Amino acid sequence: MEAGERRRLRQEAAEYYRGQRVPERMEDALNALFPLHPEDLYGELANYFSKFSKAPVICKLVGRKVLDGVGEPALEVEIYCTVKNYEKRICSTVMATHSQIPENALPETIEADEKERNDSVHTAVEWVSDSLNTMLRDLDPTDQCQADKMLGEYFANKVEEKREIEKQEKEKKEEEEAAKVISPASGRSAATPKQKKGRKPGKKVSLEGNSIPPAEPAEAVLCGSLAIGGTSLAIAKAGATISCLPLYLHTALLKHKESPKEITLPLPMITVLNCEKNSPTKLKLVKEVMLIPPVELSLQQGIERVQEIQKEMTRKMESPGKTPSSLKRISHLGCLITGYDSLEQLLLQMQTACNNVGLELGTDMYLAINCAAHELMDYGKGKYEILTGTFKSPDEMVAMYVEMISNFPFIIALIDPLRKEDREQWSSICHALGSKCFLVAEDAATQISKLKTDQNINTAMCSGVVLKYINQTTVSDLIELTGILDGQRHISILGSPDRESSDESLVDLAVGLGARFLKLGGLSRGERVAKYNRLLAIEEELAANGALR
Repeated sequence: MEAGERRRLRQEAAEYYRGQRVPERMEDALNALFPLHPEDLYGELANYFSKFSKAPVICKLVGRKVLDGVGEPALEVEIYCTVKNYEKRICSTVMATHSQIPENALPETIEADEKERNDSVHTAVEWVSDSLNTMLRDLDPTDQCQADKMLGEYFANKVEEKREIEKQEKEKKEEEEAAKVISPASGRSAATPKQKKGRKPGKKVSLEGNSIPPAEPAEAVLCGSLAIGGTSLAIAKAGATISCLPLYLHTALLKHKESPKEITLPLPMITVLNCEKNSPTKLKLVKEVMLIPPVELSLQQGIERVQEIQKEMTRKMESPGKTPSSLKRISHLGCLITGYDSLEQLLLQMQTACNNVGLELGTDMYLAINCAAHELMDYGKGKYEILTGTFKSPDEMVAMYVEMISNFPFIIALIDPLRKEDREQWSSICHALGSKCFLVAEDAATQISKLKTDQNINTAMCSGVVLKYINQTTVSDLIELTGILDGQRHISILGSPDRESSDESLVDLAVGLGARFLKLGGLSRGERVAKYNRLLAIEEELAANGALR
């Protein structure tokens, strides 16, 4: 290389580095670090200059089919960012699928539901690795609002595409049917079958005494929709990692725009029993029995109390002379599966177990019951089947709950005591019991998409709603929804979906959003226990920092 060329290159290099303020910043760094005499000088220089580097941006999304806690397909979303000129894996999140079918569904319904969920995961993997990967490239992972806006628009386009396809298919089918009506031989319309006697055309058949509102159709779930929720959550985790914050604090910042000085942990609703509604025992009214520790206990102390009660219940059920049962079976909810012949039998056994370990229900521990009333309705009779062969009308259900809480005041929460369609009875039960226990809507709540749009819940007088992070729900949706509920003085409860993975993000979201309760299932199964362990770790961290309220 000629001398003139070398001089030109040196001059260009000097101008380039001066333009980037490298000499100035190098001098500042050396002056700042010299008095410190750091043991790792180059490490400190790297730290010093890192604050001048470009902010990380998303460079790649990877969708992957994995297994959830019960071996069913789930979606994993992995995020890579460009960090200091290099591609770096930041984090991943796992979204389990959620089922809307009741526990006592027919085998063919269950089979069809499993196929739908499998197809949905397959489609979601394609969305993430293809179109979402392209769409979100170069996005700042700390810009959750923009990411969720783009995801929402993408989902809306997919919904519109599906509607257009369905419209075209419907029109094609109508044309084919119209062509069949014309007789090919004579060109005349085929004879219309005679109307059977005994019923006038268009008349609805009504069942005697059945005046209940019909069940509202379940929210349509677009195949692949969990790609939206999975990607939104993965971006939130990536944003927290890039910002060097725990996810719960990053979430709180997204909601409140400032870091809270103190944080209150949500109270856990710990499931201890799963009462199968299709078991040979008579009681159908109860699906889950949950224990809620008192607020003055630490989470660690509360969990230890629950474990004591659970061990005592197991011991009594397995005592000599008891009929062998399916007791040792563990539900997918992470608790024991059992059954009872009456509500009183169940509640008295809970009382006895607590008393035997020196605890009193209503003082040292509280009870919550998930009734899942939508699974109890016999639409032929227009009544709820609370015990095998015992039916009650919606009004009778209200009277029954009033008597239950009067006799067992340690029950402080009822989840889905009625179907969402029984609005008049929801109003009645809230008037009667609203000051005595929490009346919570889970399946009885308005669908999340409508709740966000209408800013209203079907059962406007209920105490609160169980929110589940499923399908196309985004982190921004949860922030908005909890804000709506806070404004309406409803409590927010974050709940696990029907199927769970070992991803612990739900716990951080609940803490960051300020949820009142956290419904995670029982203290068995790794995917459930992982979340309780995460909650314990957050409690310890907040206490160490003096930020635990």
